[in-house]
Amino acid sequence: MISVKLFRVLTLVLVGLPLLASAQGSGGVNRPEQMKKPYLVLVSIDGFGWDARARADTPALDRLADTGVVAESMRPVFPTLTFPNHYAIATGLYPAEHGIVGNRFPNWERDGWYMLSDREAVQDGSWYSGEPIWVRAEKSGMVAASYFFVGTEAYVGGIRPTYSYLFDADVPGEARVDQVIEWLHLPDEKRPHMLTLYFEDVDDASHAHGPDAPETVAVISKVDGFIGRLLDGIDSLPFADDVYVIVVSDHGQARYSDPENALILDEHVDIGDAGVIQGGNYVKLYYDSPDPEFIAELCESINAVWEHGTAYPRSKTPAHWRVADDPRYPDVIIQPDDGHAVVTSRDRLGWLSTGAHGWPPSAPPMQATFIANGPGLPEGKRIGPIKAVDVYPFMLEILDLEAQAGYVPSESALTGLLDQVQTAD
Repeated sequence: MISVKLFRVLTLVLVGLPLLASAQGSGGVNRPEQMKKPYLVLVSIDGFGWDARARADTPALDRLADTGVVAESMRPVFPTLTFPNHYAIATGLYPAEHGIVGNRFPNWERDGWYMLSDREAVQDGSWYSGEPIWVRAEKSGMVAASYFFVGTEAYVGGIRPTYSYLFDADVPGEARVDQVIEWLHLPDEKRPHMLTLYFEDVDDASHAHGPDAPETVAVISKVDGFIGRLLDGIDSLPFADDVYVIVVSDHGQARYSDPENALILDEHVDIGDAGVIQGGNYVKLYYDSPDPEFIAELCESINAVWEHGTAYPRSKTPAHWRVADDPRYPDVIIQPDDGHAVVTSRDRLGWLSTGAHGWPPSAPPMQATFIANGPGLPEGKRIGPIKAVDVYPFMLEILDLEAQAGYVPSESALTGLLDQVQTAD
């Protein structure tokens, strides 16, 4: 069996050595004032809902929670999918502002599609707006590093983290953690202060087996082991007391409550010549030449026969979804209530996964996780619900970085947490 260390070395050869940021970034060297700052490791556990920790033995996450700050829950942005939410966490912006409005969506002005499976699109920085935390760090002369996170593969505003990798699901979690610890062992001038780390295992298991299945519970414990490995590595550092760890997720997961009673669109309506994106817990319709009257009648017809969801014209979606009148968003969004399903045709029922996400961001099963631990944070602090967009200004505060011009964060339960410890001291 190949060792984790050897696997990581081979991965460096196959995927590529860490790329230096452009001249617009740090150039791979911390400015003197940045070397005095704390360190922050942002860890994302994809699909790890607010209640996932209660399903398994998680001593490492419990340690972080018991001696740090835990939010009751974290509300994802709409849609409750991986790419829009990770980039919202990274930028403090909603999808209409940061540009990544789905895992797959068109931009008719550029005659193209953004798709998570399309590496060329994922690495094209022109799809991404806003200024993610690693870009803000690099522009401020602070070295950043990433072992995976949405947006880090692209030159956003001409900048990538000094150290980063193209996503490869075959890289073991242990190898990812070990690389983060190696980065933290670099000399002061080259050592990253802003680092990201990503694990997709829980999301994969939840889709395949359901969020509460024994297989998923086992994977939760496995990922907790990765977190434990990270904490052990941090504890071995001479500056361990200067390291913050934030654990987040992009959304929760749930099972379909009654998939056999899904709304089958073609048994009730004719959607016409639409481009369709569907996931079972949503259907999105795009029209080349959208007719407002046709769209209104289509939505009315669907809503007349459906008790477990709503069809919306783009302009009539709930205000808290923050959907813009932008053709990147679908002309029609057909959104089931949590646990329910909608598909275009009966044969699509066979495509439904056991576990899923993509239901409204207000749905309890979609709520995400937030845990933060570090020297400037109160111990054992429990706070009320926060939003995905609240994490970015909190990270700026930890790293003592100025926000980009024009960015104004809203107040949240994270506001002032660092001041509480300073005041107590």
